[in-house]
Amino acid sequence: MPPPNAEDVIDAPEKVQLETFLDQHRAALNDCLDGLTEQQVRRSLVPSKTTLLGLVKHAVFVEKVWFDEAVTCRSRDEIGIPAGPDESFDLDPSDTIASVRRAHREACEASRRAVADLDPNDVVHGNRRGPLPLRWVYLHVLRELAQHCGHADILREQVLNGQARE
Repeated sequence: MPPPNAEDVIDAPEKVQLETFLDQHRAALNDCLDGLTEQQVRRSLVPSKTTLLGLVKHAVFVEKVWFDEAVTCRSRDEIGIPAGPDESFDLDPSDTIASVRRAHREACEASRRAVADLDPNDVVHGNRRGPLPLRWVYLHVLRELAQHCGHADILREQVLNGQARE
C-alpha cells in the first residue's frame, strides 16, 4: 500500500508527518528500479560508484546507520554493514533488483519498529556525533533520501534515453 500523501497528514502529529514524508521518499527511491533490467540498474553513468541499484542498496545502509546504530547503539560490525558509506554502494554479483528491494523493505520495516515507541524529542545515543534528538535523525534521513531520489531521477533518465539511442 502506498504511503499517504503529505496533504493527508497536515493536521497529524509531528511524528506521523515525519514518517509520511520519509515513507514517500523511501518508496520513490525504490520505484527508480521499476521496469528496468538487471543490466540497466547496474549501469555506471557517472565517475562515482553511483548506480540505480547501488542507490537503493545504499539506502539500506542509511536505514541501518540511522535507525539501528543510532537508536540501538549496536556497532556497524554487529549490524553487518560497511564501516563507511562509500562501500555501501558496492554491488555484489548476487545483488539483484529483487534482493536489494527486499533488503530495503526489511530495513525500512526494522527502522519503523526501532522508533515505534519513541517521540521526536527523544534522544538517541548511538551516533558518532553524540546524542541526537530523534527529530534530527528523521530530518537527516529525509534530506539524504531526497538527494538520492534526485540522483536516481537523473540516472534513470540517462538509462532510458541511452536505451532509446542504442
